[in-house]
Amino acid sequence: MSPLTAVAYAVLLGTGLAAGVLLMVRRVPQWAAPSLTRRIAPYVRDIADPVGLTPLRPTPSGLGWRGARDRVAVAWSGGGGGGDALARRLRQAGRAPDVVAFRARQLGWGVGGVVVGGALAVASTLLGRGGPLVVALPLVVGVASIVAVEQGLARAARRRSARIEEELPTVLEFLGLCLAAGEGLRDALRRVGEVGSGALTIELRGAVLASGTGSNLSDALLEVARTCDVPALSRAVEHLVAAMDRGAPLAHVLQEQAVDAREDAKRALLESAGRKEILMLLPLVFLILPLSVLFAVFPGIVLLKLGFG
Repeated sequence: MSPLTAVAYAVLLGTGLAAGVLLMVRRVPQWAAPSLTRRIAPYVRDIADPVGLTPLRPTPSGLGWRGARDRVAVAWSGGGGGGDALARRLRQAGRAPDVVAFRARQLGWGVGGVVVGGALAVASTLLGRGGPLVVALPLVVGVASIVAVEQGLARAARRRSARIEEELPTVLEFLGLCLAAGEGLRDALRRVGEVGSGALTIELRGAVLASGTGSNLSDALLEVARTCDVPALSRAVEHLVAAMDRGAPLAHVLQEQAVDAREDAKRALLESAGRKEILMLLPLVFLILPLSVLFAVFPGIVLLKLGFG
């Protein structure tokens, strides 16, 4: 038996023993009993949450995996984890700006990747296909899982920003029509939020709700522009707020911003078409052209080898 095979058997048996011990420990009454918050929550729910909007969820204790994960996530997010930039990306992706929850989820994926990598390493070693590089497989899979979660958030933020930029001209034109029909700005925003179902209409619905609960409408719109972080939306909101402060006609301002947004969309479409045109040349140059040259030259080479011509 090779040393790697012995280590694989040791890891397999140790994992089984650890799983059994953890299952036994979780049944200990001190650990299995619900927390104090969970026990008294039904009796103070009418005071803490009279409407009943917050569901009762088990609060993780500081003894189990959830508690350890949350503590590590808090330390990670507070110790150079890029909390502000991460919160901004979470807001752009339309998620709750909870950095600790995202770091905890990312940590869970990393631990799961380490477990999967370890299982693959042990299985390959027991099958006789392992080697010295198999030892690094759990670490590689764990790091890849963490990076995959980060890249998934970045892609979600980019897709949502692109959707908001696509919806902006239509929303601005609809707001301009509502204002030209005699409605106020808050009523027009409420109508857009009720009719639309896109990402931008959801943000406008939140701005209307914030303005109806005591916030200023201008501040709510500026907060939406800052949260979405889309240049076209930020420019349109700044012009709209300036027109509100100066008393300018809002319908005319919105129509001009809609025209500018249409022009920006056309320009972005032309730029994307130019990039795709360059990408379309790659299969032409590296696949179709070499095959054409090969089909044209190969018969002549065969004839020269046979001595004809």
